[in-house]
Amino acid sequence: MAVFLFRMENKTIVSNWKGSAVTSEIVRKQILARFGEEDANNYDPKHNCLTYNQWLAVGYQVRKGEKALESFIMIEKKDKDGKVVEKYPKRVHLFYIKQVEQIQSGS
Repeated sequence: MAVFLFRMENKTIVSNWKGSAVTSEIVRKQILARFGEEDANNYDPKHNCLTYNQWLAVGYQVRKGEKALESFIMIEKKDKDGKVVEKYPKRVHLFYIKQVEQIQSGS
């Protein structure tokens, strides 16, 4: 599995996006509809669109009321020898960088 890193306000952001052009385009179209052409052009599935738990892990919280972007990943079920015997889609909920804010530490 490929893991991509980037820095955002001194935090390392991790995305395990695997590189499907189909899923990237699905999410890009949703960003276009919600946020406009500029954000759709700035969308990078490796860097600025993560799951809820991935954002939490790097100190960011999804803003209250934000609706997830929907995508999918293909799950591969393998036998004991590692041979793929079944593939099926799994729904994934993602949040674009404009939908999150840094968690403030308690003072």
